[in-house]
Amino acid sequence: MVTMKHALALLPICLLCVSARTQDAYIKAVDTWHAERIARLLAEDGWLSLIGRDWLNPGKNTLGSAPGSAVLLPDWAAPAHAGLFILDGTTVHFLPLPGSGILMNGKPAVEAVLVSDADEKPDILQAGRVRFYVIRRGNRFGIRLKDPEAPTRKAFHGVPRYPVDPAWRVEADFISYAKPRIRDLPTVLGTTESMTAPGLLRFKLAGHEITLEPMVEDPEHPELFLIFKDSTSAHDTYAAGRFLYADMPRDGKVVLDFNRAINPPCAFTHFATCPLPPKQNQLTIAVAAGEKDPGLH
Repeated sequence: MVTMKHALALLPICLLCVSARTQDAYIKAVDTWHAERIARLLAEDGWLSLIGRDWLNPGKNTLGSAPGSAVLLPDWAAPAHAGLFILDGTTVHFLPLPGSGILMNGKPAVEAVLVSDADEKPDILQAGRVRFYVIRRGNRFGIRLKDPEAPTRKAFHGVPRYPVDPAWRVEADFISYAKPRIRDLPTVLGTTESMTAPGLLRFKLAGHEITLEPMVEDPEHPELFLIFKDSTSAHDTYAAGRFLYADMPRDGKVVLDFNRAINPPCAFTHFATCPLPPKQNQLTIAVAAGEKDPGLH
């Protein structure tokens, strides 16, 4: 028979058991999330499938496998001359040449004005197994090419990361700006990309008082987007910094889980167009959580 005295004596041990179970469940949840992220990277149209990115100039831009083509396709995927992209202001026209075999959205391509990735559903062109589409970055337009047989995808062996530690999951105070501010963030292209900053996040991390400025990438699907770097950058983690996403504020609070800090697409391919951390998000402390440098380039 368990007396009240014995029950009270067992209480601290039981609390430890509950805490251990909670921690195990948390670690499992982060591991599951990361496995899903890796699956997205490895998808046939994921970041690892990129094989090219060609910028368009105003006027006619040739498409084909001929050397010197403005948009160069592999010779096994298309004829020497397959079509033309015509950039007129903010409009990209596509003109396929007879016998090119180019598909658009799964059907034989016809002359058309192309929808870019600024829309949720860009027009997808295809030559053999290579898929390509228009990207818009500020006032620049380009063509991004993907191949499911890309060497980067075939040689991929995962992403190293720090052990999951609940201590890197923190609650931040959200200090809203009276009016959202537009920030021109630097990019790996040497250009800038405009994003909206709704306010500031203030919190304690590893014993330090931290302030970071999040962005909102897509107002139609709002979530907070942090671009940051820290003292691990260029050593254990990717030199250009890392990304972290979080839910929008609730009752003036935001949960930041640095165990879910990820590498930007530029850590996996030269053909991405990543924004870089603004000065206010460059930390002097070491954030030993989340993904490490995959070491691909």
